[in-house]
Amino acid sequence: MNRQERAAGAVIGSAVGDALGAPYEFGPAGAFSARFPSGGEMAAGGGWDRGEATDDTQMAVLVAESLIEHGCSDLPDILPDIFARFQRWAAADPKDIGIQTEDVLTNGLPWDLAAAVHFNSTMRAAGNGALMRAAPSAVAFARAGRDATMDAARRLSALTHGDRAAWEGTAIYHELVRQALDGADPLAAIPETLTHVDPADRERYAVVLAPDWHPALATESNGAVWPCLGSAVWALRTTDSYEAAVRAAIDLGGDTDTVAAVTGGLAGARYGLAAIPPRWTGPLHVPLPGFGGRVLRMSDMLALAERLAGRQNTT
Repeated sequence: MNRQERAAGAVIGSAVGDALGAPYEFGPAGAFSARFPSGGEMAAGGGWDRGEATDDTQMAVLVAESLIEHGCSDLPDILPDIFARFQRWAAADPKDIGIQTEDVLTNGLPWDLAAAVHFNSTMRAAGNGALMRAAPSAVAFARAGRDATMDAARRLSALTHGDRAAWEGTAIYHELVRQALDGADPLAAIPETLTHVDPADRERYAVVLAPDWHPALATESNGAVWPCLGSAVWALRTTDSYEAAVRAAIDLGGDTDTVAAVTGGLAGARYGLAAIPPRWTGPLHVPLPGFGGRVLRMSDMLALAERLAGRQNTT
C-alpha cells in the first residue's frame, strides 16, 4: 500500500466516521450494533441526512482548503485566514457547532486572542473540537517530521481552544497519523510520542493511551479531548479493520460523531482507502455553510487528500 492510499484513507476515513456516527450522538452505548448486528449502513437521524458530515468534517475541510491555497511552509501567516474561514462558517448558522467554538468564533476578538480570552474567563477549553478536525492537517504536515507536525497541531488547535490539553491531544494525533502514513504501527509509536508531550499533560495522556485502558475507565465524557483520543486508540487497538474500529467507536455512545471521526482518521491511515466500505463512501457529502452552498462529495474529498499529501511541508 502506498502513502497516497493511506493519506486518502485518513481524510476520507475521518469524514466517513463522522457521518456514520452522527445519528447516534449522545445516544446509548451499543446503539449502532443494535440497529445493525452485522455490517452497518449510513443512516439518517439526529437531524442529519444519510451520509451528511457534521461540523467535524466541515471545519476540517476549511483547514484543508486554506493549507492547499496558501501552502503550509508559513503556518503562522496562514492562521488568520483559517480563523476567518471558521468565522464565516459559524456566521452561516451551521446545523451544529460546539458551544465553546461558537463563543470563540463570535466574541469579536482577533484570531490570536479569542480562544485565550475564552479560556481565561471560563477555565474550560479541553473539549475535542480541535482534535475532531485534525485528519487533513495531519496528512498535510506529515512529511515535515515529528516536531514540525506536532507544532503545527498545537498552533491549529489554539485557534479555538485555549487549553494546552487540547493542543497536546491534537499533537499526539498528528504524530500517530504520521507514523501510520509512513507504514509504521501508530500504536507502537505511542511511548516515544508521549516523551514529546508537554509534561503538564503527559500523565493524563499516558493513562488513556495505555494498552490496558478501556473507555469505561474514563473519568470524563468522551467530549473531552483526552478520553476522546483514548477511545479512538482503544478502538484501533482492539479491532483489526477500518470497519470494525469505527463500529467499536460508535458503540461507545456519547460524542459518537467525533470519536468515530478521530478513530476513522487513524484507522484510515493504517488500513488505507480500500478498507473503507463503498456503501459508506458513496452517500458521503460535506455541506459548507457560508460558502455559496457548496457540498463536497467523495471525489472532492479525494482531491483534497491528494493535494494535501503531495506537499512537502515545514512550519
